[in-house]
Amino acid sequence: MSKIRNKIEEVNSRNEKVLSVFLTAGFPVGFDFVELALRVLDSGADMLEIGIPFSDPLADGAVIQKSSQEVLEKGINLSSVLHFTEEIRKRSDKPIILMGYANPIFHYGVDAFLKDAEIAGADGVIIPDVPLDEYDDFFGVENDSLDRILLTTPRTSGTRIAEIDGKSSGFVYCVSVSGTTGVRNGFTSEDLISLERTRKMIQRNKMLIGFGISTPGDVKQISPYCDGVIVGSAVIRTLGREGIEGTLQLIRKLKEACRG
Repeated sequence: MSKIRNKIEEVNSRNEKVLSVFLTAGFPVGFDFVELALRVLDSGADMLEIGIPFSDPLADGAVIQKSSQEVLEKGINLSSVLHFTEEIRKRSDKPIILMGYANPIFHYGVDAFLKDAEIAGADGVIIPDVPLDEYDDFFGVENDSLDRILLTTPRTSGTRIAEIDGKSSGFVYCVSVSGTTGVRNGFTSEDLISLERTRKMIQRNKMLIGFGISTPGDVKQISPYCDGVIVGSAVIRTLGREGIEGTLQLIRKLKEACRG
């Protein structure tokens, strides 16, 4: 069983939901990112999702796009992300997931990336722009040491959800709403019906919900429909507006909401 799956089950066994926090690698502290990541983990994040900066992050909203552009200008790249991962792993055993887009990983070399990510201490990867139909061609079938986490959306058919559940390991990433990442004002009854439908169809994996989760109230609203939550844009926005201390306070509040 994967380390990610083990962590989710361990947290769930305490009647808590998992809190996975997304950070754009290097934002806003540049090459001092490792210390920030460790403080985020110490403040209550159960897992860390590190965003690999890319100039055209299609699934991300304006907040994360801007953070990605800022760190690219500081010279943060895929090699930097692997270095950060290695340094974080030396001081934390919590799961680390690398989230990136196919283009920079393809140019790095998919096999080389998977191998180097594993060596650095990553536990899983999320590459949202690799279609399910191209999954095997992109990843190959040789390297299965890292969990490969696939996404569902409200528009994903039941047949497709079953395929995604079969291909994913670690967990299935359920996108809560159609569109890009970003901060929203709660979830509608239609959103919740869609989440409940997806949860019932996920038979093999745990399910974490991401996109649009920004407050403890959001966490409590969707907790009945998942095993954990992923928070990204709200964290990046708070880092930009309130700095590190304000962000750590947000993370503590989000984790408290995960406890019910």
